[in-house]
Amino acid sequence: MNLPVYGVVAEFNDPTALVAAAERTRAAGYTRFEAYAPFPIEELAEAVGHPRTRLPLIVFLGGLLGGLTGYLMQFYTAVVTYPINIGGRPLHSWPMFIPVTFECTILGASLAAVFGMLARNGLPMPYHPLFNLPRFARASRDLFFLCIQARDPKFDLAEVTRFLRSLNPADVQEVQQ
Repeated sequence: MNLPVYGVVAEFNDPTALVAAAERTRAAGYTRFEAYAPFPIEELAEAVGHPRTRLPLIVFLGGLLGGLTGYLMQFYTAVVTYPINIGGRPLHSWPMFIPVTFECTILGASLAAVFGMLARNGLPMPYHPLFNLPRFARASRDLFFLCIQARDPKFDLAEVTRFLRSLNPADVQEVQQ
């Protein structure tokens, strides 16, 4: 049984080699590739060419929606459905609405951040083709990987394998779906 190819992965022993390989891969015109490291590498996001994320906009809109919901809920309760005149105070006394509005803003922003991050990252992901590689488990400990995916417009199995071998990796493997 011949499974479709997911991509070709190269294994590196140090972060400097991974960053250099990612830069050369991007310079070679590949656009669908990913780098995996056991810890954050500041230069790697730029080397891979990750686009700017829309997560800040999602968080802002979540906070705005949360704040408006908190304020309007209090306004509706105090002014429309249950108006009580206590000591001659106005029904729409906005200073008393500030604490709940603030807390609902924080709640809305944090929920939007969590669910937006999960959605943008494609999580939860219980299966990934790279999990089939026995050594890929070490990507969370001490090894670094660069995978050029088969959905890249420039992907040719033999050419990609030759290109990755030219980057002097410790190993190059084909990954099945």
